[in-house]
Amino acid sequence: MAGNTITKPSDLSCTPSRAARELGLKRGDFDLAVHLGRVRTVPDEEGGGRRVTHAEIDRLRSAAGFPDTLLESVRTVGTTEGAALMEVTSARFTRLARLGLVVPVKYYLNRYRAVVWLYLAEELRQFAADKNHTSLLNGRTPERLRDQLQEGLDLRPRNWRGRHLGFLLHQATDPWERAGALAALLDPVQVAEIVQDPYERAHLNRFRPDPPAHGAPGSAAAHLAERIMTADDPDEISWLRADLTQVLDEARCHRPAPRPTGELAVSRRTTEPTVPPPSLSKRRPEPMPELDPAPDAEQAPEPERSRGMLGWLRRRSA
Repeated sequence: MAGNTITKPSDLSCTPSRAARELGLKRGDFDLAVHLGRVRTVPDEEGGGRRVTHAEIDRLRSAAGFPDTLLESVRTVGTTEGAALMEVTSARFTRLARLGLVVPVKYYLNRYRAVVWLYLAEELRQFAADKNHTSLLNGRTPERLRDQLQEGLDLRPRNWRGRHLGFLLHQATDPWERAGALAALLDPVQVAEIVQDPYERAHLNRFRPDPPAHGAPGSAAAHLAERIMTADDPDEISWLRADLTQVLDEARCHRPAPRPTGELAVSRRTTEPTVPPPSLSKRRPEPMPELDPAPDAEQAPEPERSRGMLGWLRRRSA
C-alpha cells in the first residue's frame, strides 16, 4: 500500500554525476557551480559523499533562462579570451591578474606542464564595466608596481588558494573539517610545528583535503599541483598559522582527538619525537611555469593587505 511506502534519504537526492546530466552541465562545470554556490549540495546521510536534492534540481531548472543562464554563470576563459572580453591586450590582462585585480577561479596544466589560469567570464565583464576601473584598463602603472612586477610579483596562485579555501570552509560542517581545510594550504612541516601532539596531528590529517587532481599520484603534474596548493608567501603563511591555531582550539573543545589509553598510550608518548622540524616559512619554492606574456605598464593600485585569511575571505563574501 502507498501509505506504507518508506522514503529513504537517497530517494530524495542524486549523485553529482546524475545531477550534472539533469542540469546539462559537464562534470567540471558542475563542480565549479558547486564551488561557487550556484548549485547547493547536502551531505550523504549514508556516508557516500555529497549529493544534490531533487528539489534543488527543480529549482535550477525552473529558473528564468535555464539552461543558458546557468551555463554562462560558470563559463571560464583563459588569458586571450579574457583580454578580449575586457578589450585590453593579453599582456595588460596578465598584469592585472598578477597584481591580484582579477582572480582566477581554477587552472589546468597543459602538455608542457605549464599553468593555465582560468577566470569567470561573468566577473571579467563586471570588472570592465565598472567606471572606477577605467584607469586600470587604459592608464599606466605607478613605478613602484612596475618594480614589483619586474621582481616577480604574481598573486594568481595565492588568490586561487583564497578562493579554494573559501569553498573548503563553506563545505566544512565542524571545527575539525575547518582546521583540515586550513591545514591543506600549509606545508606539513608548518602543521607539525603547530600541532605537536602526534594523535591530534593524525586526526587532523583525516580532514585535510587533497589538492585538485592533476595527473597520476606522484607524477610531476601532481607535485606541481601540490606546490600551487601550498602557501609560500610569509604573510599568507602567518595568517594561515594563526587561523589554524584558533580553529584548533575550537576543535579541541568540540571533540578532542581520539588517542590510545593505558600502557599503550604511555609507551607511544615516550617514543614519539617531541621536537618539530625547523620552520619552512622563509623557504620559497621554485617559480611555476606559466603561459602568460611578459608585463608592461598601466595604472593600478597597490594590492591591499589583509589581517588574516579568514577575515579576508569574510570581506570577499560581504
